[in-house]
Order: sequence, then structure tokens, then C-alpha cells
Amino acid sequence: MERLPGFRDFYPEPLPHADTWSADARQFIFDKWRETAKRYNFREYDGPPLEPLELFTTKSGEEIVGQLYNFTDKGERAVSLRPEMTPTLARMVAAHERNYKKPIKWFALPQLFRYERQQKGRLREHFQFNTDIIGESDPAADAELIALLIDTLRAFGLTEQDFVIRLSSRNAWQDFYDSRTPNPDGVAESEVEGEAEGDYQFFQIIDKLERTSPEESEKKLSALGFSLADVNQFIESGQPTAELENILQNLTARGLGSFVKIDYRVIRGLAYYTGVVFEAFDAKGEFRAIAGGGRYDNLVKLISGGKVNLPALGFGMGDVVLLEILKARGLLPKFDANVDVFVLIEDETLRAPSLKLIQELRAAGFAVEYPLTPAKPDKQFKRAQELKAAFTAKVESESYVRIRNLKSRDEIVAGFADAANHLR
Repeated sequence: MERLPGFRDFYPEPLPHADTWSADARQFIFDKWRETAKRYNFREYDGPPLEPLELFTTKSGEEIVGQLYNFTDKGERAVSLRPEMTPTLARMVAAHERNYKKPIKWFALPQLFRYERQQKGRLREHFQFNTDIIGESDPAADAELIALLIDTLRAFGLTEQDFVIRLSSRNAWQDFYDSRTPNPDGVAESEVEGEAEGDYQFFQIIDKLERTSPEESEKKLSALGFSLADVNQFIESGQPTAELENILQNLTARGLGSFVKIDYRVIRGLAYYTGVVFEAFDAKGEFRAIAGGGRYDNLVKLISGGKVNLPALGFGMGDVVLLEILKARGLLPKFDANVDVFVLIEDETLRAPSLKLIQELRAAGFAVEYPLTPAKPDKQFKRAQELKAAFTAKVESESYVRIRNLKSRDEIVAGFADAANHLR
């Protein structure tokens, strides 16, 4: 029976086939994500993989339904596997934000699901490192989050020759729009979710700039009194706004300025993000974006129906592209079984004290393996070598153990109580 398209099997190393994924590599990535987040004092949270469908349509509109694994459950509820984590976070924060001092700094490692066309670096499920800061509007929070992103990638051995963080801003685009849009009365004729109709149309065009032909973009921009040439000139100029300059200075003070540059081609859905946006890109241009995020100050208010209004920002980093770039750069360690001790049982009359030794060594923190059933001594020793055990241990009486270092071939005989100390 085959697995579903776009989903993965994770096997322990060594992998049986090129079309399988490494459970050891996945755990390696998870460990690095957790270690770096905790150094920045982010706390881990999680939520259910199944949520009300309305949670995602409220954030992204009805058009997202075509990308979801959604269905009606046995309680006649419209539900969906989570395609992203931020709506769940917003729901959780809105429910209990009074119990936490601000700013809230949380991270999660969710598995996410999207029913979409598979392509290089994008599957129908993936694991993601989500980090968010809730309750702080100052650009210092944006700098803190970007510093975490940089240090997370550096934790894997990636350097400024491997990746760059491209910074952009919704506010920068708003300034560009306002500077070229006369409004003598200072009053918009019509509003769409708090924005003037012209603003909304303009940002929709900019949001789809890279997915639309230049001719079509020119036509739509001209209808609003803009030209594609002006837009492209603004992008190429890369002049930072005050908020972006503040973030650049903050990161430079940390010694991280060389990892960041202004790039207004980074859009990331201007209808959702409200301020600074950013993406981490492979410097060699071989892969999709490694991570991306930004400020989304309206989401908690939207999800809570206006009851809670907190500024927020965050980023997500998927495991699929990250694993591809780590493989390409040769930055994945060699994953071994890491057996510390193989206990040989050559005399079956000593199996009971051998089991006692095994239990004591495991309780002391050692990874221990042994023959579950009777086996010839040479077969047992071969198995110890296959597992790359550091030591063998053999009970020689009710009180003594012979310990052998398989690398140096040195041997000692120790008492049961001292076996763990000798192994250390």
C-alpha cells in the first residue's frame, strides 16, 4: 500500500531508499530550532491539528478552502487540518492574554497540511518553526525576531555566504502610494476594511506583481494613476524608512548587519501584513525562500471579533527547504545509532544478572543493547560492531563485569556497583 502523494515516511538512518526521509535529520532540525528559541527566551506552545474551518477563512477568506484538507465531522462541524499556525496562536492568545505579561514570546513546531500542487521544496505536509512576539509595537521587536531567524540559520552552520534576510515594509509601500496620490480633502470616498478603495486595489496589484505579466500590471496601475516604471524605480532605490533604519541599526549593533538588506520586491501578502516583512533567501538562488514573516497587527483583533487588540509579528521556517539546503551545503551530521554499551551474554545461566546490569546502566543514562535471545558469541560481537558500540560488557559472575573498549581494545574487570563509573 502506497503513502498519499505529498506526504512523507520518516525512517531511522541508514535510509532504505532515496525516496525516504530521515527521522534522525528531522530530530536534528527540531533540536536546533528549540535550542535557539530558548536562548532568546521564547516559550513553546502547541495547539490542535484540527480546527474550525472558520478560523482560517476569517483570516484568509473563502478562497483558501481550495487549499485545505477540510471536511464536515461527525458533529456536523466544518473543520480543517491546520494549513498554518498563526490563526491558532491568535485564538489562543485572545482567549488568555491576561494571564501572560507582555510581550509574549512563543514558538511552536507544528505539522501543517495544504492540499496544493507539489513542487520542489513544497509538499502537502511539512513541519515548521513558528516564532511570534505578541503585544509589542516597537521596531525593537522586529529586530529581535529577525535576529532569532539569523541565529537559527547560523546554528545549522549556515553563514552570510549561504543566506540573506531581505527586508521590506507595508508602511514603505503606503508612503510611496500616498506621495503620489493627491487627496486635498484628506477623506477617502470609500473604504475597504479600513483602507481607501484605491489603496486596496493598489496593494492587490503590488501583491501579485511577480505573478502577473508586466503588460497587465502596467494597465492596472495606469488606471490608478501610477506607472510600472515608477514602481520599479521605488523597488530598485531600496531607501529604508525610519522603522527599517531602526531595525538595521539594531541588527548592526548585534554584529548581524551583514546578513540583512532592503528589498522592496519582498511583498508577502500586503493585505495581511501591516508593517515590516522579511524573507530569508538562499544566497546562491538555488532554492525557494527558507523562511518568511512580518508584522500582522490586526489578526488578534480579527480572530477575537474585536474583543482583544494586540500588535503581533512572527515568522515561519519549514523543514523541507531547510533540509534541502543543509544537504547541498554538506551541513548534516552523520547519524549513528549511538550505542554506548553492548552487553554480551555468552553464558545463559548469567542472563538474569546481565539483565540487572543492563537495567542499571540504562538508569545511569547509557544507551545499552544486548541479545534478546541466545546467540553464539561471535554473532553477538559482530552485532556490537554493526551497532558501533563504544564498549562491550560481559557479566563473569554475580559480582563482576568485564568491560572492553572496542576502540583501544583495553579491558578492565569491575564490580557491578562500579561499572557505570568505569564506563564514564
